[in-house]
Formats: sequence, C-alpha cells, structure tokens
Amino acid sequence: LSNLSFTDICFTSTTVPKMLVDIQTQSKDITYKGCLTQMYFFMVFAGLDNLLLTVMAYDRYVAICHPLHYTVIINPRLCGLLLLLSWLICLTYSLLQSLMVSRVSFCKVIEIPHFFCELAQMLKLACSDTLANDILQYFVTGLLGVIPLTGIIFSYSRIVSSIMSISSARGKYKVFSTCGSHLSVISLFYGAGLGVYLTSGIAQPSRKGSMASVMYTVVAPMLNP
Repeated sequence: LSNLSFTDICFTSTTVPKMLVDIQTQSKDITYKGCLTQMYFFMVFAGLDNLLLTVMAYDRYVAICHPLHYTVIINPRLCGLLLLLSWLICLTYSLLQSLMVSRVSFCKVIEIPHFFCELAQMLKLACSDTLANDILQYFVTGLLGVIPLTGIIFSYSRIVSSIMSISSARGKYKVFSTCGSHLSVISLFYGAGLGVYLTSGIAQPSRKGSMASVMYTVVAPMLNP
C-alpha cells in the first residue's frame, strides 16, 4: 500500500505540475530532453501502478478464498519479492522504450497534440521509420497490459464465486466491501487506459482521448483510497 501511494503521487507528479504551469503561464514549450525524461518516468509509474494493482488483486483473492492460509502465503518475503520484481520490470522496459525513442529523428519544432509527452503520440510525430518502436510498444503493451488484466479477471472471478457461496446477505456485503474500492480503481484505470491505447493507433488525437488520459493519469490515482 505504501508503494502504491508513492507510485500514485509520482505518477501524477510527472504530468500535472507541468500541465498547471502551462495553463498559468500560457506557455506550452518543453525541451527534447525534458520530454524524454517525462515520458520515461510516466512509463515507469504507469507500469508500477498496473503491476501493483495486479498484486493487490492476488492479495484479495488469497484473503477471501484462502483466509486460513493468508499469513502463510502472503508473507513479507513474497511481498518484497513481488515489489522488487515490479520495480525491475518497469525500470527496465521504460529505459528500453526511452532508448528506442532517442534513436528516432524528429523535426526541430513539433507540436504534441496532448498535455504531456506520451509515447504513442511522440512516435506519430517522428520523421524517421518507427517500425521497431511500434513492434516493441505493442509487445510491451500486450505483456504488461493483457497478462496483468487476465490475472485480475481470474482473481475476481474466483472472489465472486466465493461470495456467491455465502448464504447471508450481510456476509456477502462484508466480503465485497473489502475489495470494492480496489475494484472501482481498477475499472477506472484500465477502462480509461485501454480505451486510450486501443484507439491511439487507429484514430486521430481528439478531445475525448485527452479526457480519457486525464481519467487514468489524474482521477484514478486521486480516487485510490
């Protein structure tokens, strides 16, 4: 939970302060190095948010479906290992993506149709071939998007099965209340995030796309209890 709180604060801090400065000063300039730096940290903390929510779904699954074995399965060593693995994965893939973008050529002055430097939008503005970047982007999105989401869906399908087996309505409510907030944040984060990235390759940037980005970069972390 402390790591998720830290990640959410850093996640919003990569985009919101710059956006507020741009609104206040009416200047929307950003340097090339600043753009790469923002993009790198955005990918790190977005990926961490994703993986930590998945780990929490597994935690809820064990707590509800195997309550007697919870302290044995979810021990401090496993928690530390999962956190370390999440950090290593996100730091590595974000560095790889940033290095790949640094190899791409851009015009001297470009206009990014977004309120922050997003990887998909940056690649659209490149003046050189981005096939390798596109392949890497779709591979990473599939790996760090589809697999965690599948794990979350599996965990909650088992949780729902366990809740349905409880006879009393009060018992069902008590069990569901332990994961209701987590489920709402997941719905908001994945719903908006997947909507943005699934349409980024087939549609032109629009106001709706920017609003969806605000939902998962600002609103979801803010609502995360």
